[in-house]
Amino acid sequence: MDKINFFPDNLDVQNKTIILRLDLNVPLKDKVIKDYTRIDLCLPFIKRLIEKKAKIIIISHLGRPKKNKDPALSLMPIYKYIKKILQTNIYFFMGNFDDKVKDKFSHLKEGEVILIENIRYFKEETDDDENFSQKLGSLGDIYINDAFSCSHRKQASIHKITRYINKSYAGPLLKKEIDAINLVIEKKREPVTCIIGGSKISTKINVITSLLEKINNLIIVGAMANNFLVYKNFKVGKSIVENNTKEIVEKIYKKAAENNCEIMIPRDCKVGTKFDGEGKIKNFDKIHDNEIILDIGTNTISKIKEKIDQSNTVLWNGPAGYFENENFSHGTMSIAESISRNTFEGSLISVLGGGDTIAAINKSKTRLSFSHLSTAGGAFLEYLEGKDLPGLSVLK
Repeated sequence: MDKINFFPDNLDVQNKTIILRLDLNVPLKDKVIKDYTRIDLCLPFIKRLIEKKAKIIIISHLGRPKKNKDPALSLMPIYKYIKKILQTNIYFFMGNFDDKVKDKFSHLKEGEVILIENIRYFKEETDDDENFSQKLGSLGDIYINDAFSCSHRKQASIHKITRYINKSYAGPLLKKEIDAINLVIEKKREPVTCIIGGSKISTKINVITSLLEKINNLIIVGAMANNFLVYKNFKVGKSIVENNTKEIVEKIYKKAAENNCEIMIPRDCKVGTKFDGEGKIKNFDKIHDNEIILDIGTNTISKIKEKIDQSNTVLWNGPAGYFENENFSHGTMSIAESISRNTFEGSLISVLGGGDTIAAINKSKTRLSFSHLSTAGGAFLEYLEGKDLPGLSVLK
């Protein structure tokens, strides 16, 4: 496979206009930023480019605007935040990409920044439109994609823009993401344990079957585990279960056996009658028809901790239960703390990915340590699956 063209730190970018594609897709409530993680991760590289006296044009998206220029998804709060932090002139571009768009950016001086309003306000972005890509590309001398989380999408500012600009590179955050995932799938230190949670098995079937060839242990948690429990004829009450998953589960067990990979599913659980209620630890033969499995039980937690202690590499994607309610967050937090302890005290390589996993960890009251935390969701899973992501293939 061709290698990705990473941005060389010693490249002279003085007086060059850099189009920097970032992931500033942060959670907002009433136009107030609720989590600054994604922005803060981007700031060191922006500061470095400012020091190098580049002219910087930042492109990002926020959410999925359904109506034309939904004001609730404006990047204005992000603009105000970075304007306070970066000690230079920063402008906010809210205009259209017409034939004279290049002139609208001509005032930019060395070390200055323009943040373009939510690029998904333009339908041409999600259509990967040729003409729109050409207009975007015409604004700069160098293109840098530092948004790994968007790189599985064929969209103008990720994909076709590279056809209309002189040089294209992957940025340092993107490199960090790829290096971390490669620690699991290419430069792995065995035993490798993969913990997969979340709600749907159908969305992760391809990544699971791909991983079975590369790992030693697969631990299934969260609502996804319910499908495995049903397959084994355990009671699950009125828990979330997908339809027609018998063949999928069968395929996973078969492939695991072929690759000598051990599969672990929950041995006990914590149930409730409603999502916002309290819970009880139960074995599966004691579950009533009106109860929902909302977390893993103490016996399961002990077995997972044991497996983590025996591992040299751990990949974790998806929470173990309904962590939004503290009564059902114990399983997720126990896994997080066990991985963190082994990473900090030992030599465990730990790679965690997915928005829900990060959200769960952010609720922890203790300081946790991991080798790498990925904010990417779909791109993280597709890269693990071995897919050649559109946003990466154009940087090779």
